[in-house]
Amino acid sequence: MGQFEGFIGVDFWTALFVLLNTLAIFFVARKFLFNPVHKMITDRQKEIDTMYADAGKAKEEAEKLEAEYQQKLADAQATSDRLVQEAVRRGQDREEEIVRQATEEATAIMNKASSDIAMEKKKAINDAKNELSSMAVAIAEKVVGRELKEKDQSALVDHFIDELGDN
Repeated sequence: MGQFEGFIGVDFWTALFVLLNTLAIFFVARKFLFNPVHKMITDRQKEIDTMYADAGKAKEEAEKLEAEYQQKLADAQATSDRLVQEAVRRGQDREEEIVRQATEEATAIMNKASSDIAMEKKKAINDAKNELSSMAVAIAEKVVGRELKEKDQSALVDHFIDELGDN
């Protein structure tokens, strides 16, 4: 059994050296491997968290800008609609004003033409009266053989015109 015990047996000094070597490797690995790796992982995690936070802020800013853009676009559309409606209204007002002015001018022309016609008619009647009175006086002078007074002449002309108007 001697050899079997040597094979399975545990030597105290060997176990102590193995334990001390393991502890030394652990502390050296912890000092030069675990701590830097842990620090590197922590730094990377902080960097990733910062990137996510920045991305979230950028997304919020983009959404805010998009909402602002949509609002400005809606305002611009409303303004353009209002301007178009105003231009149409002004065009209709101008059209009504032009039609009103044309109507007034046509009415004024018609009134002037009517007054001109009445005046021309009156003038023609007066001219006819004067000519007829001259002819009547000339005829009367030849028939009566004497000169008529202006009063008599006027009465004869009026009587003659009245008789013409009745026919």
